[in-house]
Order: sequence, then structure tokens, then C-alpha cells
Amino acid sequence: MDRDDVDRALTRLGAEHEAVETSLLALQDHAGRRLLEGAALSGVTQERWTAADAAITRLWTYFDAYSGALAAARAIRERRRWPNREDLAELTERLRGPGVTIAGAGLEGAALAERFSLAELVARMNELYASSLDLVVAADAVWSALPARIDLLAAELHRTRSLAHSVGVRPGEHPSGDDLESITAELTRLRERVIADPLAFWTPAVGSSAPGGGRPDTARYDRAARALDDVRREVEAVLTVRQDAEQRLIALRDVLSRADRTLAEARNARIEVLAKIAASEVPAVSGPPTALQEQLAAAAEYRRHAQWHRLSPLLDALEERAEEELRRARESLTAVTAPLAVRAELRGRLDAYKAKVARHGLAEDPLLIERYDTARRMLWSAPCDLRAAELAVLRYQRATAEALAPPPERDVRDADDRGDGDRGSGAPGPGDLPGRYLPGQHLPEHDLTAQHPPEQHPPEQHRSGGPGKEDA
Repeated sequence: MDRDDVDRALTRLGAEHEAVETSLLALQDHAGRRLLEGAALSGVTQERWTAADAAITRLWTYFDAYSGALAAARAIRERRRWPNREDLAELTERLRGPGVTIAGAGLEGAALAERFSLAELVARMNELYASSLDLVVAADAVWSALPARIDLLAAELHRTRSLAHSVGVRPGEHPSGDDLESITAELTRLRERVIADPLAFWTPAVGSSAPGGGRPDTARYDRAARALDDVRREVEAVLTVRQDAEQRLIALRDVLSRADRTLAEARNARIEVLAKIAASEVPAVSGPPTALQEQLAAAAEYRRHAQWHRLSPLLDALEERAEEELRRARESLTAVTAPLAVRAELRGRLDAYKAKVARHGLAEDPLLIERYDTARRMLWSAPCDLRAAELAVLRYQRATAEALAPPPERDVRDADDRGDGDRGSGAPGPGDLPGRYLPGQHLPEHDLTAQHPPEQHPPEQHRSGGPGKEDA
């Protein structure tokens, strides 16, 4: 090395010396390192900090040796303004050669002595510094994030526990009370573990070489927070029950009362159907929901004694079962009264067709009168055979459709050819009775009903005073 090379090397090494010193002082004053020194560590943190602490001590040893070697080189350079050959050779050996000897005695795993060049010594210090700083930053990040969050969650847990006790949610009496105790124990254990072994809650970043690359592992904390949220919602639900319990009980009584009335109506309707409808399969009607009434009385007792934690799930179950009971009662009433509905529909259809016949001037048609009387007698007599009555109504409908069918065009021309003489003899022609049917003429039933919707008419007295009693 010539003089200029020596001066440039000394300047570079001086800048590196200053940078290393600044970094070591920052590491020495780092809050995480101070916490690690004073904490009662355990687990992986204790193991790694023991090694890191020795590495930091070793760092200062290396730095002192580096400082001494750099000072000795500067002293040789300052002997003369223009160094001679011997000075340049010695400076070259000190600045580039392995001229720094560091004793390693007393350090586990270290050699009795190590020899480095100044460049190798800087690289070695950088390596030890990066590993030590990574551990210190990771521990400090965990301690900065988790204990404070755990303390906040513990304070929220205390408020939730006080609120839960006010509504009777206690351990051994309500599942949420047991959950509160479990969360309390978990937070206590978690905080102790975080303080003693912070590195157990550190997740390094994949592929990152920067010191402190990673994030705190908050999985256990997050589980505890979610569990507390569930308990808080349960307690709030119990509080809501306390506020609107009376209204919900009144609504439950009303639903069960409607179910009772509907079932009573269904039982009465069943008796009526059995008396008025022949050969009809009528389903049985169940009795009143006595079990629900007993549970409703128990709910009222819970409210009276302010046992809100017991009242809350009972009210939820009762509301669901009461609505189901009301729906079942309505379905039972519908099923029981189905034959009466069928009979009413047949009566309405029969009267509608009779009114249609009257509007077309066929009220005195013997066939229609006979079929109407037959169907009416079946529908207004008790017990009523629905199947036979339906067939009778269908026969009346077909006869009506045939009677209202228009005559074919050919028959109309034949009537015109016969002239007035035939009509004068008293024999009725095809046009004498408007709408009189000819054999084979049918009008679809849906066309009739589409043109003239069924009309409800009160039943008329049977023309022939037929047998059987009249049934309303």
C-alpha cells in the first residue's frame, strides 16, 4: 500500500469504527435489552438470551480490539508526514493482514485465541450485532404489544363479570359464568407466559433478513377475546330479557290462548263434520298444550325471582314451541273442516249453474229440474255423501252445458225450409226454446264458469219436498 492507500483505508476504518460504536451504544441502551436483563426469563427466551448476552459481551471485546488496532495504525501513520518503506509495510500488515489477536479463554465454545484482519473483525461484529439486535427487537415487540392488550382485555373482563353477576350469571349456575372463570384463568396464564417467555409468542417473517422481522403471535389472545365477546353477547341478551320479559310473557300467553281456541274450534268442527258428512275420514284433534302451559308458569316464576339467566333460554324455547303449537292447531282445524269446505263449494257451484240456467230461460226444463233436485237433496241433507253429491253436481253441469249449446247450422236451415206452417201446428221447432240442446252437443265446463263466475244463492225449498232433513 502506498501513502494514499493507507490514508484512504484509515479514513474508511475510522468511519466504520464510529458506526459500530454508535450501534453498540444504541443496543446497550435499548429498552428491550434492559427488560431482558431484569426479567425472570424461561423457556426459549431464556435459552436464546443467554447466548445473546454472551454475544453482546463478545461484541464489546471485539470492538475494544478493533479500536486498539485502529489506534496503533494511526500512531504509525502519524510518525512522519511521508512514511518510509518500513512504515508502509507495517501499516499494510496491520490494515490488511490478520494482525488482531483476541483471547477466547473462559468463553464456552470459543478458541483460546482468535486472529482477525480489521475487515474480518468488522464482518464478525456485524454478524453478532444483527443476531443480538434481532432477539432484543423481537422480545421488545412482544412485550410492547401483548401485555398491554391483555391488561385491557382483563379490565373488560372485570366489567363483564360484574354485569354478569348482576343478572345471575355466576360460575356453577350458568355456562357463561363458567366461561368467564376460564377466560380469567387463561388471561392470567397468558400474561405470565408472555412476560417470562416473549419469544415463544414471536413469528419471524419468512424470507426477511432485517433484524426484528416478524410479528407477535396473538392467537391465544384472540381466542380469549372472542370467548369474552361471546359471553358479553350472552349477558347482553340476558339484560334484554330482563327489560322485555313481561311483554314476551304476555305475547306467549296470547299465542297459547289462540292455539287453545283454535283446537277447541277444531274439536267442535270435527263433531259437526261427523254428524253432517257421511263416510268421511276426519283426523283426530289433540288436546291443549299442557306442557307448554307448565313451562310458561315456570318462566313467570323465574321472572318473579329475577333468575334472568334461567329465563332467557326458556323464553327462547317457549316462543319457538308456542308458534309451532299455533301452526299445528291451525293445520288441524283446516284438515277437520275440509269436508265442510268441499260441501260448501259444491253448493255454491250448484246454485251458480241454476242461476245461469234461469238467465237463459231454461228454468222449467224437466231434465235440468230433475238433476238439480237430485243434487240439491244430496247436498242439503244430513249426513251428506260428498262423493255421490259431487257426481250429481257434475251431471247437472253436463246437462246444463248441453242445454245451452247452440244448434248446428244445418238444423237451422232445415227449420227455415219447413216454414211457418209447421210452427202453426203447435209442434215446437229448434228455435222455439232458445239454447235447447241437441244430442251430442257439449260445452266445456271451464268455459261456462269463465263466462259466469259462481254465485252464492240461498237454497230453495225442494220442489218435490223430497225425503231427508234439510241441512244448513
